[in-house]
Order: sequence, then structure tokens, then C-alpha cells
Amino acid sequence: YTRGTVTAFSPFDARADAEALRKAMKGMGTDEETVLKILTSRNNAQRQEIASAFKTLFGRDLVDDLKKELTGKFETLMVSLMRPAYIFDAHALKHAIKGAGTNEKVLTEILASRTPAEMHQIKQVYLQEYEANLEDKITGETSGHFQRMLVVLLQANRDPDVGVDEALVEQDAQVLFRAGELKWGTDEEKFITILGTRSISHLRRVFDKYMTISGFQIEETIDRETSGDLEKLLLAVVKCIRSVPAYFAETLYYSMKGAGTDDDTLIRVMVSRSEIDLLDIRQEFRKNFAKSLYQMIQKDTSGDYRKALLLLCGGDDE
Repeated sequence: YTRGTVTAFSPFDARADAEALRKAMKGMGTDEETVLKILTSRNNAQRQEIASAFKTLFGRDLVDDLKKELTGKFETLMVSLMRPAYIFDAHALKHAIKGAGTNEKVLTEILASRTPAEMHQIKQVYLQEYEANLEDKITGETSGHFQRMLVVLLQANRDPDVGVDEALVEQDAQVLFRAGELKWGTDEEKFITILGTRSISHLRRVFDKYMTISGFQIEETIDRETSGDLEKLLLAVVKCIRSVPAYFAETLYYSMKGAGTDDDTLIRVMVSRSEIDLLDIRQEFRKNFAKSLYQMIQKDTSGDYRKALLLLCGGDDE
């Protein structure tokens, strides 16, 4: 991953950072500026080293101190930055399926966008951290075709990207056409199987071929033929197959567009993509929404929370 805005800081001194953070949080009042500057400019691996130096030097838990000294969205953002990547996703999923009501939006965003390798890691970490099977938990809280598609994505058995067989492209496009536009009532199973298991390069060709055959973008068909959580999930999968950065640019845009901000989504995406592809997301954002991600964050947030998000964003795309 080289398209992140956050990279390893050099020269790095975990002890010095730990001491600066302790000083920033000790005694009366907290020096938030120091906290946010350090945590947004070190990568995740370095933040883990800082936490371990913090414990060694002061016998205190850095995350507990952050929770005690900070508040609100700023606290959530700083604590999120302290979670190792796979634990971050596992934690988000755990909270999406616990207690009353399931947060389908979080399930959709994570399961549609993570690579098969990432998905296998998340499942493993989930088992270690929570001593529970992620798939069992998700199937227990969801139902119908939405559940089936989630389970297919959880298997993370997408075909590898090796050469595209045009005959199979034609066949899949025809199957989708017959299962959607040509059918009275939609054959969701076909959409689930094809969108959930074929390789990315194959599916990009299928989408082109589908357009040629039907005269519709596959998104238009999904929009018309399905509804609710399944529709949102299938659309997210299609968007991620076309372009993960474009999908996240759109997700960020809608988290801030209109009245009120969906801060949970804003934080989740900024933190989880900061070391992967936030530079690409910024590019897509600028291209598709006629303003930069930086400008939108600036307009939509305030205080230390805004300062930290802008540092994570890493620059403006005029």
C-alpha cells in the first residue's frame, strides 16, 4: 500500500513520543494539539510502539488515558487511530451486530470493500479478540438475500485476477440480464453468485458487456429490481469492483453532504483508508464532486476534531 496519506514517520522515537503524550495529558487541562499532531503523523505500527513505550515508562494504558482526557468525536477519532488495522475492522463489525438492531451500513461498507486477504485476517482477528465466529454472528443478525450476499463476501473466495475469458464474460452478462431485466421478479441468487465470486477484472468486463446487451448500467438494474439492504449491498459491491477509491470518495461525500454529519462513517473511512488509498480517494473526490475532500472537511467539522481530520487528509486538491 503506497497510496496512503499517513506513512512511517522518520526519525521515529517511541519513548520521546510517549513522554510528549504523557506531558500533554498530565495535570490540569490537556494539550490536544500535541496529541493530535503526534497520532496523525505516525503510522499504525508506530502508534503501537508508542503505546508500549507509554506502558513501560509510566505503567499506564495510553488508550485509557486518551479516553479519560479527551471527549466527543475528537476522542473517538484518536482512540480509533490507536487500534491496529484488523482489530479496527473487527471492532467496527462487532459493534455493528451487537445489541438491539444491526448497523447494516457498517456491514455493507466493510464487507463490500475489503480484499479477500483482508477479509481472512479480519475473521481470524475476530475469533481471537471476541472468541466468536464472525460468520455465525452475522447470520444470527441478518436474513434473506442480504444475509446470503454477506456470507458469500465473508467466504472471501473471489476468483484471482488471471486473464479474462470472453466467452464466460458474455455468459455471465446474459445470465444477469435474464435474472434481472428479463425476469418477472428478480433471480437474486444469480446476482449474488456472480457478483460475489468472479474476479474483479472479469466483472469489469461483464459490466461493459451488460451495458451493451441491455442498454442499462448494472447499477440501474440493481436499483430498479432490488430494494432495501440487499440493494445497498449489491450497489456497494458493484462500486467497489469498479473502483474502491471512488466508492469511498462517494461514501465520504454523503457522510458530510446536507444537514448534519455522519461522523461515525467519516471517522471510520478516514482512519481505515489513511494508510491504504486515501490519496486515490482524494483524487476521485475532486474529480466527482467539484470540490476537494479537504475543503469539505474544513466546512463540515470544527475544533481539534477538524484539525486532526485535515492532517489525516494530508492536503488540499485545489
